[in-house]
Amino acid sequence: MDVELRQLRCLVAIVDEGTFTDAAIVLGVSQAAVSRTLASLERALGVRLLRRTSREVTPTGTGLRVVAHARRVLAEADELVREATSGHSHLRIGYAWAALGRHTLPFQRRWRERHPETDLHLVRVNSPTAGLAEGACDLAVVRRPLDERRFDSAIVGLERRLCALAADDPLARRRSIRLADFSGRTLLVDRRTGTTTTELWPPDARPATEETYDVDDWLTVISTGRCVGMTADSTANQYPRPGVVYLPVRDAEPIAVRLAWWRDDPHPAAQAVMELLTSLYRTG
Repeated sequence: MDVELRQLRCLVAIVDEGTFTDAAIVLGVSQAAVSRTLASLERALGVRLLRRTSREVTPTGTGLRVVAHARRVLAEADELVREATSGHSHLRIGYAWAALGRHTLPFQRRWRERHPETDLHLVRVNSPTAGLAEGACDLAVVRRPLDERRFDSAIVGLERRLCALAADDPLARRRSIRLADFSGRTLLVDRRTGTTTTELWPPDARPATEETYDVDDWLTVISTGRCVGMTADSTANQYPRPGVVYLPVRDAEPIAVRLAWWRDDPHPAAQAVMELLTSLYRTG
């Protein structure tokens, strides 16, 4: 069974206009062509979609359901065409946990000033490629290397590592902590997209771990005091949370922030995004 977009457009036009004649005018075809197209759709579906009298055309019960689906399908098809033919006037940048920390707002504002022809959208997708592999974005901000050869990436900046712990934790009164202070604690990690693994510690001093899969869940558990976490500075900026304190980890290496894109189909704005982000991170 094959259903074509032209058949769905014909059905919706008949229902919206009320007559075959008016639908033909809207579609720019003959009335006979409208009748043939509707008949072919009804044959393909094996159901009657419209009731016709000398005065009006009304959908059957099944026809009403088909029309509702047809409107959604046609809207998606129109969006697909707009996306494919827009000349890259839209730019979607994905991220997993935190976008660009304190640089997020300056980046958005400077992009709008310098590139008003390209609409910028930041999209949170908690996947290893921050939505790039899923087609949810055109570029992605990631904080660990992408091993897949289909992607390229470049480091645009560095972020310090912070410990997240409950506000009533005894360590919360300090100005900073060391990796050794995690001894005896349970570290809450996101193995899919997080920036922290136990490999930061020597083999004989690695903390116990529990897993989470979302930044909000991560913060909720940490606020209870059951676990502690380690994350990039950007998370603290984007997700301040009552009951959670962020402290610098003095002896932990910084996290590299990367911009990633499809190797064989980079977005035309990739270079401009890279230059702007690098400038923002360089100036602090």
